[in-house]
Amino acid sequence: MGRAYEVRKSSIQKTGAAKGKIYTTFAKEIYLAAKKGSPDPDSNIVLKRIIEKAKKQEVPTDIINRAIDKAKGMGQEEYEEVIYEGFGPGASTLIIKCLTDNVNRTVGFVRAAFNKIHKSLGVKNSVAYNYDYLGVVSFKYDNSEEILDRLIENNIEPIDFEEENGIITISVNPTDENKLKDAIESIIPDIDYLYDEVGMFAKEKVTLEGEDKEKFELLLKMLNDVEDVSNIYHNVEL
Repeated sequence: MGRAYEVRKSSIQKTGAAKGKIYTTFAKEIYLAAKKGSPDPDSNIVLKRIIEKAKKQEVPTDIINRAIDKAKGMGQEEYEEVIYEGFGPGASTLIIKCLTDNVNRTVGFVRAAFNKIHKSLGVKNSVAYNYDYLGVVSFKYDNSEEILDRLIENNIEPIDFEEENGIITISVNPTDENKLKDAIESIIPDIDYLYDEVGMFAKEKVTLEGEDKEKFELLLKMLNDVEDVSNIYHNVEL
């Protein structure tokens, strides 16, 4: 198939090099998942999965619990997810996901980062049409046929399925992500995913050189420094 390997290599520039940023981002994501559904992980599969990912990143239990308590109405913050699309140096494009309690503050910081390299934000769908919205997981397992058979048994149709050097990478429609994980975990109960993301993946990648590359890397750094930014998706081959 080939597509999954490119998806796995494609780059989502994750924020949170510092633990504090990781903790803040997960706290907001947990809050949103609990607010949109039940604050009980046993009855909210989306919340349960986010908590699992947070624990793998060593997010302290008290941070997880406080985020759930806020969703129950025990805190003052009200977070929401906002998405910005932008044009970077050369032929680069970016999609910036933010979790914020103040949209005006957030867009101001994001716009300022683009302005500093003399580039700009775009309107909705000015960039997104060049990306696929996918759920992607990668994991080690030596029997891809067994995994594929289990997906078929559970009526899960992967957008792509690839095995390379003992690593299986599967991409699906995001609505099938939880079903996909349930199917995989029925075979590998204690699985440790090498990659686990629902996000935007560029259909085509570009390579930047010279000044364009330097400006793009500076833009990523500035965006990563914005506390409200949780994920940056782009089309640049780094």
